[in-house]
Amino acid sequence: MLKIKMKWANFLHFYQPPTQKKTWVNRIAAEAYRPIVSGLTKQPDNKITLNINGILLELLDAYGDGDIIETLRQLLERGQIELTGSAKFHPLLPFLPKDEIIRQIQLNEETLKKYFGKAWQKKGFFPPEMGFDKNTARIVKELDYQWIIADELSFPREKRPIDYGKIYQIDGLPDFYIYFRERKISWIILSGQVGTGELLIKGLAERLQKDEYLITAMDGETFGHHRPGLEQLLFEIHSFREITNVLISELPAYFPLVQKINPEPSTWALMEKDIELKKPFSRWKDPDNAIHEAQWKLTNLAIEAIHSADKNSPRYLSARLALDRALHSDQFWWASARPWWSIEMIERGAKELYDAVAKTPQIADDKKKRALELYHSIVFTAFDWQRSGLVDELAKKEDEDIRQRTDQGLPNLPKKEVYKMIKKLTEEMETVVKKQEFERAAQIRDRITELKNYQSDASNPDFSSEGSREWD
Repeated sequence: MLKIKMKWANFLHFYQPPTQKKTWVNRIAAEAYRPIVSGLTKQPDNKITLNINGILLELLDAYGDGDIIETLRQLLERGQIELTGSAKFHPLLPFLPKDEIIRQIQLNEETLKKYFGKAWQKKGFFPPEMGFDKNTARIVKELDYQWIIADELSFPREKRPIDYGKIYQIDGLPDFYIYFRERKISWIILSGQVGTGELLIKGLAERLQKDEYLITAMDGETFGHHRPGLEQLLFEIHSFREITNVLISELPAYFPLVQKINPEPSTWALMEKDIELKKPFSRWKDPDNAIHEAQWKLTNLAIEAIHSADKNSPRYLSARLALDRALHSDQFWWASARPWWSIEMIERGAKELYDAVAKTPQIADDKKKRALELYHSIVFTAFDWQRSGLVDELAKKEDEDIRQRTDQGLPNLPKKEVYKMIKKLTEEMETVVKKQEFERAAQIRDRITELKNYQSDASNPDFSSEGSREWD
């Protein structure tokens, strides 16, 4: 038997915005969070590095899903998971003032300590949206974190490809590591391109015998909520002896070689064309996006207002909390139209920021008036974009770009593996029908149909009855 050398560190991110409704929190908890954490309890050798933002912990607690928190505590205490630090309300950190970055991180720490006590240890850090720049890393290190995770496109181009037999440090930040998630394999898993552990193992092929590590990083909601049945893949993978999985914090013990680098700004939604255009944060702050421009003007106005407010005022704490919550990144994402778009989320985010300004003690009338003007500008521009067809135009172009990127080098789907995926999903659909969860059953049905269509497409060059080729 060949000796297993490769180490796999899997990272999952759990998050819901502060305005998320109880119905959706309960549903996502039932479809994704609970199956994932309960499944881990049945596989004591399965290790996962996980981020759960403080606001989601509070939502789970408030909405009757506290059992998930308890299970996380058990997993943490037995060393099966590690929880990273982050920013409590999920803001895009590179565009906030230093004191706001520190505040969001410390609020998150207080929440983690509240629910997990001494079981939570400060080690790794996940910047929301994997939004990385060196200034953010510097602040994170100042707060005594040991490492930060970023997308592989953050790795300096002149030094690529990444040598996954080494650990990397940020030049100028001694004793502080940066880990890079591999985009391709992460995408292959989360997009449902592989649905069984056997197919994934075959795709890794000879890499399993290399003395290197693999870091995958994905949204936890993908497994079971966005893609019904995919949560089983997490547990199938670790039933194979070909994989040795570890926590990210354990990697230095296996890989002693360290190299210093100067990583570039990035997010986990970054594309190569964004780098060429020098717009690494384009889905949240695109200089050519009029809605983004107004959103950030309103954000900065709200921050300036709270900084100049009377902290002794009885209204201050209410205004301060309103701003903390309003800084979440979702509103900018849904205004990108690349290809994601939601007028509801855009309006809600703008209203939250305006309310934060309006609540600020002794706020000048001209500041409040300006905040209202920006709120109206954001909403009216969004409706103009939608009515004019601009949203459809932008979304279509982005869809084409995304397909071009993600369709390159995908693994074959052998017939026997597609059969397995369909069989598992059919069994799950029958189970949820018995529970009268008909909307859930419809989601699973749609996924089955998608697989059957793929299977019956005789012209599909990626469909093979022979097996799986290695991933390029």
